[in-house]
Amino acid sequence: MRRGLSGYVRNLGEAGVEMEVEGEPAAVESFLLALKEETPPLAEIERLHLEELPPLGERGFKILPSRGGGKEAGLIPPDTATCSRCLADIDDPRSRFYGYWATSCTDCGPRFTVVEALPYDRPRTAFRDFPMCPDCERDYRNPLDRRYHAQTIACPLCGPKLLFIAGGQEVPGDPIFLAQKALRDGKILAIKGLGGTHLACDATREEVVAELRRRLGRPAQPFPLLAKADQIQLFADPTEEEWELLRSPRRPIVVLPQKPGYLAASVAPGLHTVGVTLPYTGLHHLLLRELPFPLVMTSANFLGRPMLIENDRILRELSGVADAFLLHNRRIVARCDDSVVRKGPSGPVFLRRSRGWVPEPIPVDLGEEPLLSLGGDLNVTFALYHRKKVFLSQHIGNVEEIETLEFLREALVHFLKLLGLPRPQKIACDLHPNFPTRKLGEELGQIFPVQHHVAHVAGLAGEHGVWELVGIAADGYGYGLDGAAWGGEVILWRRGQFQRVGHLRPVPMPGGDLAALRPGRMSASFLYTAGLPPEESGLLPAELRLVLAQLQKGLNVPLTTSAGRFLDAVAAWLGVAEERTYEGEPAMKLEALASRGKPIPVPIPLVNAGETLVLDTVAVFQALHKLGKEGAQPEDLAATAQDVLARGLARIAIAVAKAQKISHVGLTGGVAVNFAIAQAVKEEVEGAGLRFLAHRKIPPGDGGLSFGQLVQLAFEPSSEPH
Repeated sequence: MRRGLSGYVRNLGEAGVEMEVEGEPAAVESFLLALKEETPPLAEIERLHLEELPPLGERGFKILPSRGGGKEAGLIPPDTATCSRCLADIDDPRSRFYGYWATSCTDCGPRFTVVEALPYDRPRTAFRDFPMCPDCERDYRNPLDRRYHAQTIACPLCGPKLLFIAGGQEVPGDPIFLAQKALRDGKILAIKGLGGTHLACDATREEVVAELRRRLGRPAQPFPLLAKADQIQLFADPTEEEWELLRSPRRPIVVLPQKPGYLAASVAPGLHTVGVTLPYTGLHHLLLRELPFPLVMTSANFLGRPMLIENDRILRELSGVADAFLLHNRRIVARCDDSVVRKGPSGPVFLRRSRGWVPEPIPVDLGEEPLLSLGGDLNVTFALYHRKKVFLSQHIGNVEEIETLEFLREALVHFLKLLGLPRPQKIACDLHPNFPTRKLGEELGQIFPVQHHVAHVAGLAGEHGVWELVGIAADGYGYGLDGAAWGGEVILWRRGQFQRVGHLRPVPMPGGDLAALRPGRMSASFLYTAGLPPEESGLLPAELRLVLAQLQKGLNVPLTTSAGRFLDAVAAWLGVAEERTYEGEPAMKLEALASRGKPIPVPIPLVNAGETLVLDTVAVFQALHKLGKEGAQPEDLAATAQDVLARGLARIAIAVAKAQKISHVGLTGGVAVNFAIAQAVKEEVEGAGLRFLAHRKIPPGDGGLSFGQLVQLAFEPSSEPH
């Protein structure tokens, strides 16, 4: 309007936005330049189509009603961090938003977590419970105000309210001040936030963090932190790239190398990294402003269950965990966990893609038919394909828990409502016959099972738009085509056609799934198979005798090619992991140990087994054992184990790629988040003159599995449903 232009703007749904501007030529040119260079933080211009029209003599600029439906989830941006101008309002005593925890504008604040339906306007959000006061109504209708048509506008007079509860009663006074005092006193608080509830405490006091672990029943799982920028520098040295991630409007948890000595040891026991996020809501900024320490800020849920979002359940179910509660009266429509990223050799890599990204679609052309996929059983997401876009859900979790499976159902219904879609009838799921997601798929439509590691590789292909590659899929477990436990696979993939061309040597898993929880069992298995003393496995004598009896008699010892189980075995042998209390724990502790060491050069034992190449991990274990006897340090042995695993799988993939004249080799699966392993694979691939592919848009672990299932399903139109 400062250029004196007239015209209109309106939403065209999936077609985009239509604008007509009329004015002096120089003013129009200036406007077009500003459209590209001065876009609001949440705006993204994919392409710009210009058409010159005859002048109509229009006066004024209008927002016209939407045309073309507009029922497309991509039109709802993700929740974003409170912007700098809203923070300035919160800190300005002259502003009517001074000290208000839920301040937002068109550039920031809640979106996905508060939207009930489309089109996106206030009566279809959680803010319909809070009628605007005259001042907010004025700003909402003023085209010159940055809160013009901001559906989440609210102020202390008309917006959501905070309350502080202790001893079962609401405590009078300023809830923020009361919460700060409780945290300074070493109390554990439940804090309801944007997409769920967190448990918070002083991250520098060992006795407080240890007590939170005891109450939650999480003995070792790393706790993420909420900290101010100057506090982060006390326990980490982020790179420029990591600071960019920390400060981005998406505001993920960023996993950083940890400097010892400042944080409580129980924040991330046995690890060399710590996850941290900067404040992303007005509530966070107000809470941290007077606190001299960072906070543990971990999801308020019991193992495998979704985060709590309803006040009555928060108070009831966390009464034995939290000393007090900082709650608000705004409904959370869509539960949404924090996103987690870490630096990788090819750029940032997702450990979890959720708040800040969901429901933003991932563009990929998989044809015209709507598709649905349901993921696996752990770290589940689902994915919907519609009109050249994949909508990956927020983090769902472990669907072996009934409550989490119900959350999956609810989230799917919500997504379909936002998309304006009927439920797709073609549904991809994991090949495992007993996964709850497969059974859910059978209820919903025709299922098309997709092998776990094939889905991982297909997802990597789809993400990059590369329709033939050799993929290394390294993780803990996936149900194999032969029914065995796969997890260290090399897959040749061409437009949905695939062949298993390499893998790790199959090794017995004493006790089956129990071997994943007790890594010493895998250590005993490798030692026994290698002809080495199984007494070095780390198992107590009674359990060792049982394991040896199983191995000798072949009782309940299914074979596995899992990279995760190999890393578990090395971790147990080196004494850094006796049991697994959370997913990936032994391998993460091995990575922490390896970060202090250097790989020792050893031969990489590859064996030709007919149509496949095999990395002999038993021979690798023998080499590690020999190095240990010769005096090699545990940290160097850990680094060597990771390095040989990575380079062995990479060399198998390279040999196949060259034989098949394929130029791309990629790494996927949960192990791909290990920096040293990913770096070693990248070095081998690029050193061989091939292109290396790594995940950038979806998690390499099971949080991205549903995306890959969709890609694979799209290339199998003739598949027979099950």
